[in-house]
Amino acid sequence: MTILVTGAAGFIGFHLSQALLDRGDKVLGVDNLNDYYDPALKEARLAQLQGRNGFAFQRIELSDREAVGALAEAHPDISTVVHLAAQAGVRYSLENPYAYVDANVMSQVVLMEAARRWEKLTHFVYASSSSVYGGNKKIPFAVGDPVENPVSLYAATKRSVELMSTTYAGLYGLPLTGLRFFTVYGPWGRPDMAYFSFTKNIFEGREIKVFNHGDMRRDFTYIDDIIAGITAVMAKPPVAEEGRPPHNIYNLGNHKSETLGHFISVLEQACGRDAVKIMAPMQLGDVHETYADIGASQRDFGFEPKTAIEEGLPRFVKWYRAHYGV
Repeated sequence: MTILVTGAAGFIGFHLSQALLDRGDKVLGVDNLNDYYDPALKEARLAQLQGRNGFAFQRIELSDREAVGALAEAHPDISTVVHLAAQAGVRYSLENPYAYVDANVMSQVVLMEAARRWEKLTHFVYASSSSVYGGNKKIPFAVGDPVENPVSLYAATKRSVELMSTTYAGLYGLPLTGLRFFTVYGPWGRPDMAYFSFTKNIFEGREIKVFNHGDMRRDFTYIDDIIAGITAVMAKPPVAEEGRPPHNIYNLGNHKSETLGHFISVLEQACGRDAVKIMAPMQLGDVHETYADIGASQRDFGFEPKTAIEEGLPRFVKWYRAHYGV
């Protein structure tokens, strides 16, 4: 049996592929290697995977129905799909909204259509986002909270994916699980994320923009904890119940909301130098705070994040120094 991992050259997809290969699984990775951020980093991640026993890779656009159809025909032994490929970034969705509809909404539909052909498929896991909670004031965010007022197009596409997945689960009995990730960070991370760009600017002596004048909080989740959560979810596909399709949604977060000031302080200590801070207003489409209620994930999968930012951020900085020769 083969596990399909989309976005395999991306941050989370790369780490998941490594973990699956380490335990002896066959992995088919797909990615379009787009230039939203430096493709050289994606190529470097991919280079870590290629040549490993059990790994195969195909470069395709998941919104391309013919390409995905051909993939489905060529690989009838797919047993699990972990769909992590997406157009990420809240702010970029204001600049290029069409990319989000193609990469997030259309790709989900195309891949779910392909999944209907895989007779051996037992579970389709896909990435959602904490962004779907929008400007909710109730803290922490629970899966049952209202999510009908997204404040960015990125969040709207992720909520659309959740709704479409409920429909496919109901129509075709396709077992689907959506995972709302909360600010994932760690080695090999995304350069558009604050922890990455802050580290780069700190080492280069450049200013960092502190949005909303520092009055922000985030639930930072270390990559190893996220991978442990994903693999636990993969092993337990949802089961249809009376009046309820086989589709569930869970939060995967650290269950701790950190202030932006403390986050920067830990990063400065890890880098061994102070940041030059420029205070800036809240960005359009951003939210004040994220904080995950992970009770359901703990109950159903034994999900227990273990890594505090005091441990995780220095690990990232150590990787950054080694990878970029700082």
